[in-house]
Amino acid sequence: MKKSLSRRQFTKTAAASIAAPFILPKLGFGASHAAQKPNLAWVGLGGQGIGNLSNFIGSCNVVGLCDVDLRNDPSRTPIRIKGKPVNFIYGCKQLYPGAKIYQDFRKMFLEIGDKIDAVGIATHDSSHFAVAHMAMSMGKHVFIQKPLAHSVTELRTLQGLTNQNNLITQMGNQGHSFEGARLIKEWYQAGLIGDVEEVICWTNRPEKGFGFKGLTSTSFPPKVKVPEGLDWDAWKGPVDKEVGYSDDLHPFTWRAWWDFGCGGLGDIGCHTIDTPYWALDLGYPTRVDVEVERTDPLVTPNGSIVSYEFPKRGSQPPVRLRWFEGPTVPIKPQMLGEQEMPADGMIMIGSKGAIYHPGMRPNSPQLLPDSKWQEYRKNPSKRVPKSIPRVEGIFADWVNGLNTGEQPCSNFNYAAPLTEGIVLGTLAIRTGQSVVWDPKKMNITNNNSEASKLIDVKARKGWRAEDLTADTAGKFVKG
Repeated sequence: MKKSLSRRQFTKTAAASIAAPFILPKLGFGASHAAQKPNLAWVGLGGQGIGNLSNFIGSCNVVGLCDVDLRNDPSRTPIRIKGKPVNFIYGCKQLYPGAKIYQDFRKMFLEIGDKIDAVGIATHDSSHFAVAHMAMSMGKHVFIQKPLAHSVTELRTLQGLTNQNNLITQMGNQGHSFEGARLIKEWYQAGLIGDVEEVICWTNRPEKGFGFKGLTSTSFPPKVKVPEGLDWDAWKGPVDKEVGYSDDLHPFTWRAWWDFGCGGLGDIGCHTIDTPYWALDLGYPTRVDVEVERTDPLVTPNGSIVSYEFPKRGSQPPVRLRWFEGPTVPIKPQMLGEQEMPADGMIMIGSKGAIYHPGMRPNSPQLLPDSKWQEYRKNPSKRVPKSIPRVEGIFADWVNGLNTGEQPCSNFNYAAPLTEGIVLGTLAIRTGQSVVWDPKKMNITNNNSEASKLIDVKARKGWRAEDLTADTAGKFVKG
């Protein structure tokens, strides 16, 4: 996208790209690649990033590393050599000696883009799109941590680029690759619980959990001196507001702030809502309602209940999916019996029983009530055959796609619509109002003007889509 599109043009283009068949190329890496491995660059190394990257040791040649925060502080990331935390830069060089280190992803793509086949992204949510857009515009295959992007327009654009450029893409919702997710889908398709019209998902975040402090604020935190080695302007990414450095934003608590993250729903929803969404083939919601005590223009509140309405799909009935955020919790269903309600979980309630898993991901799914589960376990002859292909994990699945051209399990044609529902839920929480959604026209049709403004969030100069191509990005690179 070298030219800015009007909203009408964009909607038409996005709809066409989504309707187009998704044909993946057979990839072959040239003889210059060590052992025919894809060359990987990674953007965002703190927290999740460095851990994610370790999954590609041996399967990829890591040629570029980028993070805006290159402080020499061994406590800021889990880089360990022989079990001991080490200096950040030293650790990166020891683990990935063939990689060049950058603070600006644009500079990295411009300098070594011809050596890069694929890019991993683990920055804060609102920066996902900028990095991905430049990489995908240059024909690079992309892995992005969940949630995929920060706005509906960004999601549709990335899905369009996936199809236009025949790219291998994957979102990092690990549970989608689990055995449990496949079992749940197979059990439902086999009719073990009948027709499903209700799904309940819940989490203890944002009240508790990593990355949240239960913040309440009508302004950004007071700024303090930026630590040496941190490019704060680059960390802000596309956000066009005066925001100073604070440890209430970086490195771990940005998820609570709407300009940078997507709250508890964006953090955990792509895990816990993913399995019923996939099993039931839910598609786009048409209505999102919310119960919340207060709204906050900057920080996600605690205690939201979000109700999604999904329309009938063929012979499958409409579904209401309810999402509970801490400290609110759903009323314990009778079918759980004496089992305690865990901090996170999911229940699909059908006409003949239910499917349940504790935790944010489908590690240990089971049928409900317990009598149904015990009967199923004791009768191997009645077990549902495994009909859905298994994968080794979300990271290995992407590498397999890079090497074979096979579509990864959470590619953007799946992950973008899933995340669109998540984002629409955040708009309901942010505004305290319902969102009635027309997915074809990409319009909110009820009177929620504040949510309508957030469908397409404008980025600041240097971070807009038109600024992030090989032809245009150079003018915004420092040094």
